Parts: sequence; C-alpha cells; structure tokens
Amino acid sequence: MNPTYTYNQTYIWLISLTAALGGFLFGYDWVVIGGAKPFYEPYFNITSVEDQGWGTSSALVGCMAGAALCILISDRLGRKRLLIFSGFLFSLSAIGTALADTFWAFNFYRIVGGVAMGIALNLSPLYISELAPADKRGRLVTINQLLIMFGVLLAQVANWQISLLDTQLSDQAGFEEIAQSWNGQVGWRWMFGAELIPAALFFVLMFFVPESTRWLVKNNQIEKARKILTKIGGADYAEDSIRETQSTLSEGDLGQVNLKELFGKNVLYLLGIGIFLAFLQQWSGINVVIYYAADIFQAAGFNLKQMMLNIVVVGGVMVLSVFVTLATVDRFGRKTLLLVCLSAMTLLYAGIGYSFYADLGGSMVVVLVLANVMFYSISLAPLLWVILSEIFPTRVRGAAISVGALAHWVGNFTLTYYFPAIKENLGWANNFWLYGAICLVGLIVIWKILPETKGKSLEQLEKELGA
Repeated sequence: MNPTYTYNQTYIWLISLTAALGGFLFGYDWVVIGGAKPFYEPYFNITSVEDQGWGTSSALVGCMAGAALCILISDRLGRKRLLIFSGFLFSLSAIGTALADTFWAFNFYRIVGGVAMGIALNLSPLYISELAPADKRGRLVTINQLLIMFGVLLAQVANWQISLLDTQLSDQAGFEEIAQSWNGQVGWRWMFGAELIPAALFFVLMFFVPESTRWLVKNNQIEKARKILTKIGGADYAEDSIRETQSTLSEGDLGQVNLKELFGKNVLYLLGIGIFLAFLQQWSGINVVIYYAADIFQAAGFNLKQMMLNIVVVGGVMVLSVFVTLATVDRFGRKTLLLVCLSAMTLLYAGIGYSFYADLGGSMVVVLVLANVMFYSISLAPLLWVILSEIFPTRVRGAAISVGALAHWVGNFTLTYYFPAIKENLGWANNFWLYGAICLVGLIVIWKILPETKGKSLEQLEKELGA
C-alpha cells in the first residue's frame, strides 16, 4: 500500500477499540476464575481433583464450541453480527454465574460465557486486521491483546478488592470456615457479576461499528466497503484496497464459502503452522500460572492475602508487557520477538523448576514467574492472533482462523483440566521443567518454519505464501 495515504486515525482507533472490548471481556472471563477459586470451591464443597479441574476448565468447553461456530458461519454471516451475539452471551453468563446456586448451574453459565470467549477471541483480532492499513496492522491487532490484559488485570484487582471486604476471614481460614464466610457465600458472586457492565457496553457499541471491509468485498457488497474505506483513508485508498482484495478472489469466491479449500495443500500447510502456534501458546504453561496462581503461590509459602496480591501483580506485568509489543511488533517483526522470548521462557522455566526442587523460597518463585509472564505477554500471547489474522487467504480467512482458535481452546482445556492430576504425579519442579522443554521445541520449530509477515498487506502475504 502507498504510505502517502492520509488515514482517519480517530475513526480507525475507535473501531479497533470497540472490537477490542471483546478481547477485554475475554481477559476478564479468562482469569476471574483463578481469584474466585479459593471461595467458590468451598461453597460448592468441591474436594475431588476431577471437580476442581472441571470447575476451572468448564468454560473452555464453551470456548471450543464458540470457535467451532465461527468455522461454520463467520464467513457467511460476517464478523459484526457474531461479535454482537458474543456481547449478549457475555452479559448472560455474568448474571447466571453470579446467581448460580448449584455446581451444575455454575458450570452451565461458565460454558455460556465460554462460547462468547471463543467467538470474541477469534473474531475481534480478525475484524481489526481486516480493517487496519498494512503498516499499522500489527499494532492495531495488538491493541486487542492489550485490552485482554487490561481485562485480566481488572479481574484480578476486582477479585483482590472484593476478597478484602470480608474483614472477618483470617489468612489461615480452613475449608469449612471459608465456605461459611462472606467471601464463600457472596464475595465470589460479585467477582463474576462485575463483568456485566463492560459486557453490556460491548453489546451496545458493536451495533455502531461497520462490517469488515474485506468481508464486504468478498460478499460483493462493494459500495458499502467503498464508503467505509473512504472514511478510513480517502477515495484513492478505498479504490486501491478494493482492487487489491478483488485481485485475490476469483469470480466463484464472491459470496461463497467453500470449507473444502481448507484442505488444499498450501492452506493446509498454513493451518498446520497456526495449529502448532495455538497449542504452543497454551502448552507453554502460562495458563497454569493464570488459572492456578493461587495454588502456585500457596505452594511457595504465601498466605491468602499475599497470594491475592501476587495475582494482581501478575496481571500488572501482563498489561505493561503488551506496551513493549506495541512498540516493537511492526519494527522488529513477529518471528524475532517469538524467538527471543521463547529462549527466555525456556531458561526461566528451568529456574522456576529448580526453585521448587531446591526449596529456595517464595520470593525467588515470584520473581521468576513474573519474568516468565512478561516474556509470554510480549510474544506468544499477542502474536498468535496477529499471525493467525495475517497468514490465511481472504476467501477462507474466517474459517481458517477459527480452526486455529479451536486448536487454541483444545490446548487450553487439556492443559487446564489435567493440570491438577499432572501436578500431583510430577510435582511442581518437574511440571515447570516440562513447560520449559515445550518452549524449547517451539523455539526450534518457529525458527525453521514461520514466515515473517510484518509490513505487508494481507493480499501481498496471500500471494507470497501461495495460498
């Protein structure tokens, strides 16, 4: 694209921020479970490893369903309508989970929220990438990750502050005492219910943003796309963008979605890259830190209040780290950031494992965990979605990204559900050494196969990658 276009920065940022509210809600829903876990488990009298794993991971079943739904209909219905639907589901889940009186109802509404998470995490970055100018795409898609991290941080702060309202609960309280406390009866409900405000806001605001221009061109709605693109970058930008998008589509592609194209040789190769990155992002182990932070810090010797504060600090590091990505992703590229950060994570996991093995104490564990969270938040967390939004051809982009998102949720579920059993069998030290080995394998594979995508239009990438 010609760099002399004059972009309507305000309009682009407003669209991107509105769509990224889906990421914010995903971030909140993703981690609120971690801070609520010490309180809802006593309320529902959850004592078995199986029920602990199910309570933490049930939403991920919904996430897989949401991703599968996007595979089938995101290229048919467009991005906007499904994002509006996810806003409704987020709202319903917040209310239902907060009011749940049985473990069955709790998990049902967590699954409803999971469907919303699966849609939002899939389509928010895709929507932004399809509207963003090429030289700003990495930064704008990363805004979605920034809002995810703000959602993470807000959930952790909300959990922490709500837990502090229970002044009668001692740091050494046992299971039964927690179950009968205000936090055990009411506090955890507010942790989930607080999500209703941003969820309702996202639902309303999504009615006021345009549909993806590339989706409109693909579905032969050229005039609608032209009006939006003209508002983004002027008449010349609109004509050039439409012409470039049309150049990657055959006449038969217009208005059509052929899922069989996902199994074409070149698309299948790119899908393999996307699926590998999705599993790597999850199996790198950082979700164990998010979902089971309370258990990790408790094992490192911290009491209840210290544990809740440490969880907030983790969220703060995640937010600050994304600013590093914003400053570097369009300068140094996606592949370089991944290689540097995966190298660091491999070494840090070795250190965390050794800290537990040698019983070096809580402070050492906190420092190494925070450093690991920082490198993850700079690289794997945002760049998976940047890369997925870039490497697939326009004609099947929605469905292909949805396959990557489905792989992401399968990886997330398997890691989260089986972690309690894995930890019991391997112990903390071996568990973290395992994640270090996974990061090392990821480092080698990315070095060998991942193409660099920075600074190129989606259509240019489509031609270069032969898809």
